[in-house]
Amino acid sequence: MEFRSWLSVAALLLLSACADFGGGATPPVAVAPPQIVIPPGPARVALLLPLSGPRAAVGASMLKGAQLAMLTPGGPVLDIQDTGGDPTRAQQAAQKALASGDRLILGPLTAEETLAVATVASPANVAVLAFTSDPAAASPGVWTLGLTPGQQMRRLVEAARNDGRQHLAAVLPQGALGDALQDALSRAASDAGMDPPNVQRCDDSFNGFTDALKIVSNYAERRGDLDDRLKSLREDTDPSARQQAAELAAKPVAPPPFDALLVGVVGDTLVQAADVLPAYDVTGPQVRVLGPALWSQQAMRLGRLSGAWYAALDPASRGEFVAAYQSHYGATPAPFADYAFDAAAVARVLAGENDFSTNALTRSEGFTGVDGAMALLPDGHVRRALAVWQISPGGGAHIVQPAPQDVSQPGS
Repeated sequence: MEFRSWLSVAALLLLSACADFGGGATPPVAVAPPQIVIPPGPARVALLLPLSGPRAAVGASMLKGAQLAMLTPGGPVLDIQDTGGDPTRAQQAAQKALASGDRLILGPLTAEETLAVATVASPANVAVLAFTSDPAAASPGVWTLGLTPGQQMRRLVEAARNDGRQHLAAVLPQGALGDALQDALSRAASDAGMDPPNVQRCDDSFNGFTDALKIVSNYAERRGDLDDRLKSLREDTDPSARQQAAELAAKPVAPPPFDALLVGVVGDTLVQAADVLPAYDVTGPQVRVLGPALWSQQAMRLGRLSGAWYAALDPASRGEFVAAYQSHYGATPAPFADYAFDAAAVARVLAGENDFSTNALTRSEGFTGVDGAMALLPDGHVRRALAVWQISPGGGAHIVQPAPQDVSQPGS
């Protein structure tokens, strides 16, 4: 079964916001689900979106994306519910949907809303295809369709292993996003049979990154008193001292204790990091620098990181979805419209089979959309086939390893 979707670069900017990686959310209290009576006629599927509030424009475009997937005759009835972006309203919308006999819930958008909806849907054994990228919101019967750190790290680690890399390290920011990246990197390394990565955390400042890089690269031990000796020789006015300094500087220094480094910082700190990495001997081809998909938003500024890799969606088929959306609505789809389209397309297929069970959703062959192949796992996580992108010398990025055709291949 194939269906089409897309993800713009702008969507990646929203990913971290809608993932709610800020953390600290209190799990909502479970409530008794209403008694479900499946009405006669076509199957009903709930669509929970923020059609009011600060994300109303995104919600409206996602609604159009879902409706676009339902243009083929024979699809289920969409029961559209407005969450306003609020967890309490999302929970109430889910209760209403279940009371109406809806057999699947598409949405909501954020992690906090998803956790609230799960307290209603899970006891009722009604599956949820949520649009968040926060892996903490995933659970059996609740799938997170967003692009997650786990998906990115699996792809990057497998690519690095195939590139001959054996020793991983990372400099990651403090906070929930850094926590998610560290956990994902550790799991991916373990799955690939590699040693646990050496991880250092830092604040958002350039100095914080530099301090962490110095530690993780074992700079002080590798260099010893070399820098002090060079400084002394270069300050000496004796011509022979200059010759000695040149000879000393030419001597090789032991490389860092890793051959692949994940740099999790973004923004101006990342741009500055590109200049300081060589000072700590983090250079190619000895070390392959890796990064998260969020790098795609500022790839044009990262020419100094030429050769670095990140994993993200392959947009090869994006144009088909955008053209269909523009033709039907006369506008460009907003971020996450692809997720709504994909989720609705899955619902349409399941309705045709009259099977909304976990077995139907976790079919071994998975599903294929414009964003690539994906498979829903029993624990609520989603595997995606991602491409590996490489930063170009002048800035920007290009695909060096296309996305696999299916998610049964290693790294997906």
